[in-house]
Amino acid sequence: MSHRPRSDRHSFSSPSRFWHRLAMGLLVTTTTLALPLSTLAQEGKEGTPPQASPSPAQSTIPSNGGETPRSFFSAGSSRSSEPQMNYGQLIDAIKANQVAKVEVDTNRRQAIVTLKDAPPGSKPQTVQLLDNNPELLNLLRSRSETIDLDINRTPDNSALYGLLTNLIIVAILIGLVVMVVRKSANASGQAMSFGKSKARFQMEAKTGVGFDDVAGIDEAKEELQEVVTFLKQPEKFTAIGAKIPRGVLLIGPPGTGKTLLAKAIAGEAGVPFFSISGSEFVEMFVGVGASRVRDLFKKAKENAPCLVFIDEIDAVGRQRGVGYGGGNDEREQTLNQLLTEMDGFEGNSGIIVIAATNRPDVLDLALLRPGRFDRQVTVDYPDVQGRELILQIHAQNKKLHEEVQLAAIARRTPGFTGADLANVLNEAAIFTARRRKDAITMAEVNDAIDRVVAGMEGTPLVDSKSKRLIAYHEVGHALIGTLCPGHDPVEKVTLIPRGQAQGLTWFTPDEDQSLMTRNQMIARIAGLLGGRVAEEVIFGEDEVTTGAGNDIEKITYLARQMVTKLGMSSLGLVALEEEGDRNFSGGDWGKRSEYSEDIAARIDREIQAIVTAAHQRATRIIEENRNLMDLLVDALIDQETIEGEHFRQLVESYQQSRKQPALAGK
Repeated sequence: MSHRPRSDRHSFSSPSRFWHRLAMGLLVTTTTLALPLSTLAQEGKEGTPPQASPSPAQSTIPSNGGETPRSFFSAGSSRSSEPQMNYGQLIDAIKANQVAKVEVDTNRRQAIVTLKDAPPGSKPQTVQLLDNNPELLNLLRSRSETIDLDINRTPDNSALYGLLTNLIIVAILIGLVVMVVRKSANASGQAMSFGKSKARFQMEAKTGVGFDDVAGIDEAKEELQEVVTFLKQPEKFTAIGAKIPRGVLLIGPPGTGKTLLAKAIAGEAGVPFFSISGSEFVEMFVGVGASRVRDLFKKAKENAPCLVFIDEIDAVGRQRGVGYGGGNDEREQTLNQLLTEMDGFEGNSGIIVIAATNRPDVLDLALLRPGRFDRQVTVDYPDVQGRELILQIHAQNKKLHEEVQLAAIARRTPGFTGADLANVLNEAAIFTARRRKDAITMAEVNDAIDRVVAGMEGTPLVDSKSKRLIAYHEVGHALIGTLCPGHDPVEKVTLIPRGQAQGLTWFTPDEDQSLMTRNQMIARIAGLLGGRVAEEVIFGEDEVTTGAGNDIEKITYLARQMVTKLGMSSLGLVALEEEGDRNFSGGDWGKRSEYSEDIAARIDREIQAIVTAAHQRATRIIEENRNLMDLLVDALIDQETIEGEHFRQLVESYQQSRKQPALAGK
């Protein structure tokens, strides 16, 4: 661009002055192009600054300075991206031989003009043409020797743009229609695909679990190892006429390792393995479950010999005819199809079905007969040796201190399942990391057991009347358990709250007990009454608390069991309350009572007599050891937790101190 005069650069500071100078520039430009040289010279005499003998071209379109067409174009460039020239100026510039090249675009009706004296780097000037330009074209053709003329036609894309727009709109409409159709098809397809089995198929499943990872349930392992051997080496059994079992039902409480056994089979068998949950057969549409059963066994037959594992089979295998609808509902259709596939008219040689449940009492009898589930394997709570083996497996990836004895942990955890033991070691590891120790010690293990059994540790109570009352309550339990023959030994007494309990007393049997004598049950009832009796003896009957609520529930249950089921009362050896098959879920769903009102009244009297006898026994022990109670309570308040061995030592030392004065007196 040419250098702009200083007056033009300052003119933008005054808008009115700028527009005035711009109008004057336009006037001078249009008149200068039309006037001859003599007229221009005359104006110079009247006040226009004189110029030195310019040539006609210079006088008509100067290259710089003054109010000339060039200065006008420069000023206009500040408002437009390209210099502008009107049609008349173009005609005059061509006649004055100032144009070097003209590019005419007939579609846009524009001419791109390049001047001969344009400074280097300046842009060509654009001139808007008229609809018809015969004068311009004739003038350009007559000067074709000096002016480079280029006439072209820019493609008119308006029709193409319109076509593309229409195509895009049509494509969007088609896409919307296709989307709606597909959604409708998917909805109907999903309704039809409900019948497809959701079983997860694994060929030679690499579950990372084998029989070496299963401990504490040796009998169940042996049964299932035979099944795996039958699949791997069937000739070993068929040579002597043995038939492969159709199904194995794993029965046991939650957490005992039923699913773990199934994973071990998947890792050991080396045959196709299908796993599915019983709840996946049940849908809201009637017939879907039966269709899924057919599809599952169809896939299994295609891959026979194979294993099919159904977890929680009680969701689909409940006894028929007990539905609330009174008809053949979805569950019954699914069960009927399952019975047919396992041992129907066609048969299914080579397919072994393994199922797991903790509710065998609700299963249909047809499902349990030989030919369907030939074997029923009970996976029960592990004994002390089994618990120790389970702990050894779960402790392999734990860093234990040398003082930790797995046998001692096994003895302290009767009734724990494999899942409970795994949780104990995991909680112990968490406590160790939280306390920034390098290895797990017995302190962390004991805290983990307490957390699993009773819940999270709370804030200890301050020394107050409530704390002392709780201490007497817990010491009453522990003292009765220690001095009452036949009771389990004390494991720990604590005033540290856990869960909803403000204080706790643990009793641990010396060995796993599957049977209990009447004397042991009476002793257990007396131990449960120890807390309430201690409150009555120390504070009086009017000051007893609600802390014995859970104890009374347990007392009532034990006494009722003695009277109505175990024949340990004067009513004789009769079972007055019947139950269904063994229920591992902890409920009493199958209990039925069939006796008269007179028998019911006698049952209540017998229960009351048992509880009253145990209460009198506990009261006598507490009253005879009143001073010992005070000593034990003071020690418990001071230490907040007393281990069972230390508690027994305190009781024995007190008894020895009482015997010595008596011996001295004799």
